[in-house]
Amino acid sequence: MDNDIIKIIIDIFHYLFFTGSFLAVLSYVVLSIISAVETIEYVKKNSFVNYNHILSSPISPSITIIAPAYNESLNVVENVRSLLSNHYPNYNVIIVNDGSSDDSLEKLIEAYDLEHVEYVVNEKIKTQPFREGVFKSKNPAFEKLIVVDKENGGKADALNMGLNISESKYVACIDVDCLLLEDALQKMIKPFMEATDHKVIAAGGVIRIANSCVIKGGKLIEVNLPKNLIVQAQILEYLRAFLLGRMAWSRLNGLLVISGAFGIFEKEIAIKVGGYDTATVGEDMEIIVRMRRYMEEQNKKYKVAYIPDPLCWTEAPDNYKTLISQRNRWTRGTIETLRKHRKIAFNKNYGKFGLLSYPYWLFFERLAPVVEVTGIIYFGILIAFNLVHWQYAVLFIALAYLFSVLFSIVALYSEELTYNQYKKKGAGYKLILLCFIEPIILHPIVLYAAIRGNIDYYFNKKKKWGAMERKGMTAAETS
Repeated sequence: MDNDIIKIIIDIFHYLFFTGSFLAVLSYVVLSIISAVETIEYVKKNSFVNYNHILSSPISPSITIIAPAYNESLNVVENVRSLLSNHYPNYNVIIVNDGSSDDSLEKLIEAYDLEHVEYVVNEKIKTQPFREGVFKSKNPAFEKLIVVDKENGGKADALNMGLNISESKYVACIDVDCLLLEDALQKMIKPFMEATDHKVIAAGGVIRIANSCVIKGGKLIEVNLPKNLIVQAQILEYLRAFLLGRMAWSRLNGLLVISGAFGIFEKEIAIKVGGYDTATVGEDMEIIVRMRRYMEEQNKKYKVAYIPDPLCWTEAPDNYKTLISQRNRWTRGTIETLRKHRKIAFNKNYGKFGLLSYPYWLFFERLAPVVEVTGIIYFGILIAFNLVHWQYAVLFIALAYLFSVLFSIVALYSEELTYNQYKKKGAGYKLILLCFIEPIILHPIVLYAAIRGNIDYYFNKKKKWGAMERKGMTAAETS
């Protein structure tokens, strides 16, 4: 091939790669600024809110907490206790035991004095059938609790069973392994109650990592920084994603996902769109996109809200095998959702949803890992064939690394100014140090998992949800 043609091809790749990199960096900076403005406004506004008014109001909207459980024996009793301890006047809890093969159901029956009851279900969404049926407690102290035992159908199917059984206006879908703070429902229902000229169809909040925290009686007693470096790195990653990403998209009303760990939905809309999709491993993202698509097609004003309060705490993977499995699933779920709803892409009929949100998720979430790996391979080939100075490649990598570090430090600063959960002596210095090593110990693994997710989706046709290995959050008491 002619040297001039090779040079032209190299130049084209250079421009495309650097344009993409510049746009990615620019988007992160813009989102960080918007997020900072939104968070500051939220904190100031909430300093004048008296949540006791919501707590004492007899007309507080009804909420059902739906928590699917599959082999959650280690955490299930304590976490149900936390769900039953919420400071909200009008709610109940539905635990859907999705065909567990461990003793999750037996532990619940013993701990909460459950008995089998006859229960008529209006099956608005098709689900797997009951196994042992519906249980309620003989103890009046647990009158808010309903436990459903059904055949295994996956998380989405279990959530749909909860939607069928719930009689509330709103449903709060949560992973049963998560710990919900006592005031979570009060704060999460607030955007729905404030809406006047539009309808809030869903709301989400910040998810925090509970590994090594002290948990007793279903309550978060003490926040500790985990000793495990993989978990520490995920704390930093979560802060960036939630405080510098999703808060900005909330202000822009462009959120495409609410974490499956904890989110509140208007039940009527969720049922109208057919509930959760059982054919995807990214059911939390897919239902938000489908609900938004429904509202856009109905030409109705709506919002997907987001709040920065650390209301929900979850157990994060503490080893690379489980982490890779989790991120592989997240990648496959994103691909499935974007492909299924590709009609939205660049479609002016969907407004910002189609012209801003979808393209961003496509280019900077869905394709970013593929582009990054392609860029690494590309630079490697150029260096190997002496087509570019290695100093040039090293400089580019150094700039990318420094931006990543700076972005993490900004996220830490945002956390420090707002909710500052890690207050113990030395925690701040450890987190700052972590900003410098996280791109080395976590990012390559996340990148690898994303590429594996692409390969599994397109070539292995992998559809499994994937198992999350639990150690049990109550183990943190002895940490």
